[in-house]
Amino acid sequence: MRILLTNDDGVEAPGLKILQSIAAELSDDVWVIAPETDQSGTSHSVTLHEPLRMRQLSEKIFAVRGTPTDCVIMGIKHVLKETPPDLVLSGVNRGQNMADDVVYSGTIAGAMEGMLLGFPSVALSLAVGLHHDNYDIKWETPLAKGPDLIQKLLQNKWPKDVFLNINFPDCFPKEVQETSITMQGKRNQDLLKIEDRLDMRGRPYFWYGVERMRSTPEPGTDLWAVYNNKISVTPLYLDLTHPQTCKDLSDIF
Repeated sequence: MRILLTNDDGVEAPGLKILQSIAAELSDDVWVIAPETDQSGTSHSVTLHEPLRMRQLSEKIFAVRGTPTDCVIMGIKHVLKETPPDLVLSGVNRGQNMADDVVYSGTIAGAMEGMLLGFPSVALSLAVGLHHDNYDIKWETPLAKGPDLIQKLLQNKWPKDVFLNINFPDCFPKEVQETSITMQGKRNQDLLKIEDRLDMRGRPYFWYGVERMRSTPEPGTDLWAVYNNKISVTPLYLDLTHPQTCKDLSDIF
């Protein structure tokens, strides 16, 4: 089995090293095509207005000066054009990608693009605590739980127009309760904050982000699962059409 890996934290990110270790337990034919720099929050964007640059770091590892979507396209349509992958894995992201996160996440976009190009694809992310540093991120959890989980999912398969979003909880492997198949949750958008500052010349600039506070999620959602030390597996697909509203509006005409 040939596996293509990407991420949005960049080719040097520790989560990508974890993903390489996970993939190595599934196959000895693993390729990495990842962004040159951190592309978190780039969603499903593609580079259209400037040329893409790609450099080869080793036999099967490449860095692209672009987004995760660019990386997957380059991997499938260029680097592995003659012998395409059997599986696309994106991650492991440092920080969860749940609920509304999925529309912003470059990690999700990497798996989405793999699915759009016709390949089974999975996004993997690791939740981190509200107050964390680089030394208390529990990388051992996806490392311990990831290979068997992906193997089991591959054995059962899923529709071609669906990709899977896996989120590991912020706990040690022995504390993981179970794996739950979940629905996409909903965050409290009141937590979105904008901070305005002045630079050294007195000119304004802005930072925006989300206040780090837990929501109260509905049972059965991705947020609920991870908050309860469960691994969340959410099947996602690209069709954004809302059928009931289609019907209601059609009745007008």
